[in-house]
Amino acid sequence: MKTWTKTININAPIENVWKLLDGSLADMQKIMPQVIENKPVKVTEEGVGSIYRQKYKEGKRIETYDVETLEYSNTPDKKILKVGFVLTNLFEITAYYELNKINETETSFTYSVTNNALKWFVKLFLLFASDKVVVQFLERVKTVAEAQD
Repeated sequence: MKTWTKTININAPIENVWKLLDGSLADMQKIMPQVIENKPVKVTEEGVGSIYRQKYKEGKRIETYDVETLEYSNTPDKKILKVGFVLTNLFEITAYYELNKINETETSFTYSVTNNALKWFVKLFLLFASDKVVVQFLERVKTVAEAQD
């Protein structure tokens, strides 16, 4: 199992950044353009336990998987979203997003992802995995959030 965690400061209000992570499909696609569908399967009042069926396009291939909300907190100064899903029956992935309000126009964003190989032969790939995708995601969220008003 591999875990990567990175933090970045974003010059945008916490609500603007949160909307990209916990908003509509159109908002989500601004930072995750490969997600082409995000339909609720089960929605709970408190958020935790909610399940969304996502479709993800990689080249010409479309993967469908269920994303479960494992942790959810939405307060004015701190927001947390943790989701988990299994990708192609090979990887169990959790993504943890934490937003902390620095002030009215600045937000601290921590992104942590855990990748657990479900098959022995896939574990070899994880040995060579880097944090490049995590850093790119943080930069994309920062760029998109700072560009909108």
